[in-house]
Amino acid sequence: MDIYESHSINKEEKELLLNYLGRDPSHTEIGIFSVMWSEHCSYKSSRHWLKKLHTEGIQVIQGPGENAGVVDIGDNQAIIFKMESHNHPSFIEPYQGAATGVGGIMRDVFTMGARPIALLNSIRFGELTHPKTKFLLSGVVAGIGGYGNCVGIPTIAGETGFDSSYNGNNLVNAMCVGLTTKDKIFYSKASGVGNPVVYVGAKTGRDGIHGATMASGEFDDESEKNRPTVQVGDPYAEKLLLEACLELMQKDAIISIQDMGAAGLTSSSVEMADKGKVGIELNLDYIPTRQQNLTAYEMMLSESQERMLMVLKPEKTEIAKEVFEKWDVDFAIVGKITETNNIVVLHNGMIEADIPIKFLTDNAPMYKREKIKKNKRNQKPQPLPGIKPKDAILKMLNSPNICSKKWIWEQYDRTIMANTLNDAGGDAGLVRIENTEKAIAMSCDVNPRYCHADAKKGAMQAVAECWRNIISMGAKPLAITNCLNFGNPEKPEIMNDFVETIEGIRDASIALDFPVVSGNVSLYNETNGDAIKNTPTIGGVGLVENIGVLDNFGSLNIGDSIYMIGKKGSHLSCSTLEEVYNGESSIDPPEIDLYQEKLNGNGVLELIQEKIITSCHDISDGGMIVTICEMIMMDEKGATINIVDNNKMIGELFGEDQSRYIITISPELESIFEKKMKKRGVKYELIGCITSSQLKINDSIIISSNEIRDAYESLIPSVMNNMA
Repeated sequence: MDIYESHSINKEEKELLLNYLGRDPSHTEIGIFSVMWSEHCSYKSSRHWLKKLHTEGIQVIQGPGENAGVVDIGDNQAIIFKMESHNHPSFIEPYQGAATGVGGIMRDVFTMGARPIALLNSIRFGELTHPKTKFLLSGVVAGIGGYGNCVGIPTIAGETGFDSSYNGNNLVNAMCVGLTTKDKIFYSKASGVGNPVVYVGAKTGRDGIHGATMASGEFDDESEKNRPTVQVGDPYAEKLLLEACLELMQKDAIISIQDMGAAGLTSSSVEMADKGKVGIELNLDYIPTRQQNLTAYEMMLSESQERMLMVLKPEKTEIAKEVFEKWDVDFAIVGKITETNNIVVLHNGMIEADIPIKFLTDNAPMYKREKIKKNKRNQKPQPLPGIKPKDAILKMLNSPNICSKKWIWEQYDRTIMANTLNDAGGDAGLVRIENTEKAIAMSCDVNPRYCHADAKKGAMQAVAECWRNIISMGAKPLAITNCLNFGNPEKPEIMNDFVETIEGIRDASIALDFPVVSGNVSLYNETNGDAIKNTPTIGGVGLVENIGVLDNFGSLNIGDSIYMIGKKGSHLSCSTLEEVYNGESSIDPPEIDLYQEKLNGNGVLELIQEKIITSCHDISDGGMIVTICEMIMMDEKGATINIVDNNKMIGELFGEDQSRYIITISPELESIFEKKMKKRGVKYELIGCITSSQLKINDSIIISSNEIRDAYESLIPSVMNNMA
């Protein structure tokens, strides 16, 4: 294997590199090219298609292209948020992989001037019975909780899924939401020839070298030997860096700022210079290091955590130094902005690299890979066996993708900062904006079954479900981020699914005025050729303008009527019921009517904001009956449900038709509710009422509250407590 191949630079890319430089590169330059041209940094397989996403709206201050997206929430305030993956590192070293994923996404947010106010995550694992799942789940959850809890940011929402396709590739998607004022938003565009380039944060070590390259390839049986490529995080160092950066941001000293994430010093310096159309010179003799004798190659490629690169106003350099010394954070002037449009790296009096920046960015390889639609002829729906409703309800509640995730979220501190407004287990997390009447609702969602069966429908459904979850908390949806997790894009069927996913996200975000403002692509999620199911996770934020409308909202009252918004359920193909009973699902996910989605959602939002309904929960995995069970368990109540046609009971109970909600309402307000829904053209149906205990369906099916709770809460603890 030659040096280019060992750096994941293929033959064609090697020829391109040599043609650009017109000479043989140094070892350091080969390393710089390898990480900047990696899939993880260059997005060479996805860049063309990502441009087709819907990214605009009156609420958008900054869309894709910066560290994170920014949306306006009024009163000179802005929300900054993004989601990113840390999949490959979390499979190799689950604790540190997940922890540094959380740390990295926080830096993406506070580097733009926002104080983080909430963390979310979407995590996926193999089958619960797989021998590695318990180890990975335990490590990832401990890493997420350990880092977020130590920094002091609440982890308020998320989702966890299990599927055999993740047996060899678990997914860790971390999301952070921060708050700032519109006049204190910071960008990464470098400017000002001669201005100092400053390194701040933790010292550089050898951890994480070639992490970006490792995250841009498939796994095999030898992949766990890559532990040295996994970064090691220090949440206490992150907290100091966070406070120091936010303090300096109040002193008008920063011209540009960039987190050292994937590819570390290389990507941060190149991206800053590229955005400003300037050059940058770095002298590595001044880099703070943990070990002696680090080479230029190691320093440029290290992914040591908790580090930032800044361009400062020269006259404010001493002020900045004093701030970082106060917080006991390393501060070093390591370079300057130049007019060469090159990145120049000096070390020990030698030029280690001198590369035109355009060769690393605009002129980096970009592929429009072959696409072939999946052959679905052999994926016929399997008939469901004779199903008894009571048995099916309990079996569903005790299945991995429906059951309670309490064992997971109990390890996260969701109330620190004292602004979290709702209990765990709701449709979305809700955080109050201090000293205002506003709150932000946040959710992250995807159904990989749907996405595997039909990439475009599945992507539309993920956006729509995120929309519904935010609306169910009484918030107006504002914008989304995404984490697009796929297998090897060099396989035409996977590339086709990726393109259809972009189309689905675009169509749904346009229809719902829910633009994409940031995101991440994670490809090559495969082991020994077995790819994960497409998992385009959608993270969304919404605004509650007056939290007073949520007083007493979310509580079930005995005697309240239960209504379903939307049409009766019937769609069982590709459903959780089908998966639970047949072990796999078929190829026909439910249709998404985006017009109806918006109509129903806006109707529900009006009901909440006018205090007409007492609670709301969207219908998703498991259908109507799972939604009702989750509602009554959270409030320790019961329900009586009426199904008119016994022959259609299974479809109505478990069908996963879209654009639907379960709401509860006091009987005296029913006429107002019905009048409003008829005026809007929203379908609804009275299906039952809230009772003091037990679930009763048509007077013939009775399930006690204890049976429901035991089925729902017992699965994951029983697996995780048996760690042998």
